[in-house]
Amino acid sequence: MTSPFNIPDEFVQGFLKSGASMLKAAGAPGLPAGADVQATYWQQQMALWAGWLASGGTKSEAVVDAERGDRRFHGDAWKDNPWFSLLRQNYLLNAKLLEAIVESAELDASEKHKLRFFTRQFIDSMSPANFTATNPDVLKLAMESKGASLTAGMNQLADDLKRGRISITDESAFEVGRNVAVSKGSVIYENPLMQLIQYAPLTDQVAVRPLLIVPPCINKFYILDLQPENSFVRYACEQGQTVFLVSWRNPGADLGHVTWDDYLVLGAMAAIEVALAVSGADKVNAVGWCVGGTILASALAVLRAQGDRSVASATFLTTMLDFTEPGDLGVFIDEQGVSQREATIGRGGIYPGAELGFVFQTLRANDLIWPYVIGNYLKGKSPAAFDLLYWNADATNLPGPMYAWYLRNMYLENNLREPERLTMCETPVDLGRIDMPCYVLATKEDHIVPWRSAYRTTQLVGGKSQFVLGASGHIAGVINPASKDKRSFWVGGPQGESAEEWLGGAQEMQGSWWKHWRQWLRSAEGKQVPARKRLGNNEHKPIEDAPGRYVKQRAE
Repeated sequence: MTSPFNIPDEFVQGFLKSGASMLKAAGAPGLPAGADVQATYWQQQMALWAGWLASGGTKSEAVVDAERGDRRFHGDAWKDNPWFSLLRQNYLLNAKLLEAIVESAELDASEKHKLRFFTRQFIDSMSPANFTATNPDVLKLAMESKGASLTAGMNQLADDLKRGRISITDESAFEVGRNVAVSKGSVIYENPLMQLIQYAPLTDQVAVRPLLIVPPCINKFYILDLQPENSFVRYACEQGQTVFLVSWRNPGADLGHVTWDDYLVLGAMAAIEVALAVSGADKVNAVGWCVGGTILASALAVLRAQGDRSVASATFLTTMLDFTEPGDLGVFIDEQGVSQREATIGRGGIYPGAELGFVFQTLRANDLIWPYVIGNYLKGKSPAAFDLLYWNADATNLPGPMYAWYLRNMYLENNLREPERLTMCETPVDLGRIDMPCYVLATKEDHIVPWRSAYRTTQLVGGKSQFVLGASGHIAGVINPASKDKRSFWVGGPQGESAEEWLGGAQEMQGSWWKHWRQWLRSAEGKQVPARKRLGNNEHKPIEDAPGRYVKQRAE
């Protein structure tokens, strides 16, 4: 059962459980840390009210302020108006109190992580900026527009309730294949689960071994080909690569039976086979991102166990193979929740992409939820057109059996890291059999794949690995175009068991990791040959132009 905005049961249950834990922690006797926290809180409250009263209800010196980068209270009225300044500071003090109570609670690390996450959700939701009566900017606009802004906001809320999600961008401004996902190419192969795109060469000479990209199946692939200036696909083509890319189908009820093994066989393995057949090469170089990297690693372990050596190198972009520290997504995973999913969709059915999309939004609620609640519904403004947010809102469903198996064996039981504990495609899987060179990229502020978790890949694969840590987060850290040369990345630390020791010995390099990866790939790409102008071959002829029809299927 979900709300009109597709809030998953896991979120609601976690919120309620954490509320009970918070009450227990706040009232627990004999907690010195808790007593100190409360004493500090009351001292600050007294200072706040004393200053306000001494000023006669006019502007007084702030006792507490929002953290740097917090955009909720940027309006002048939050500081210049005595009432709203008092309201803002009271909220911030209460937020600090709740956070401190969480940190003083005697819970194991997993439970404290859950409590910390859901407390943050509660704190964010209770911001005075989120309510008409306590947001000065909203009140001012309502008065100036004579209530028209509030009327417009209610209309937008009604539209979003019908849509089942909060609008975060002007979706009418974009169309896949028209102004996003525009790199030239053709779909040269398809099966019920995926299409394989071959992109047109952009150089006269290309590496003899092609590049195969396996993107996540929980998002559309075109984050890798959003616009020409930040397209990883285009960059690879410009660097003399023959690029093949898997475009996953957005599954409906007819694919409700699909399993994890199907994603290996019909996805990564089929793509490798076709890329080899079309290119005529002896091997391919493979790239996997996020769960696409997990699928790729699983497929490679199966292939290596079967004696197949058709992959020359593997690149894992923000990928988890060891789920010991799953980050904030781990707060939604427990035995009760996984068993519930297995009972409802584990033998057939679909996990709606809208629910998964909401979960990802909660990881950055003050960026992806509350600004749009305020802008859309309280101010009556339409969200601006932004290609990245258009992609973010383009949800993808998952087959129930595949999703339930993934939750249990990866997030809950962390089985993939253990040699031969899992059997995939009737083959015991050992990541140590992945003995080709591996490029492992993590990003420092990743809230989906914590960089220390991604680092553990270097200790699991059997081949020589190159670990690189990019600046920024899960998306911006990966899509960091070489042409703009922004941000930085770290390389060169000692690749032992400790991620912290690696970071301590690593060197920070300015610019995009794309160039570093390009140099690393040269040793595995083979000789240069003339680029083929014809896409596909006699067996795998072009079916339709890129980006193909699978990526255009919207989750309803």
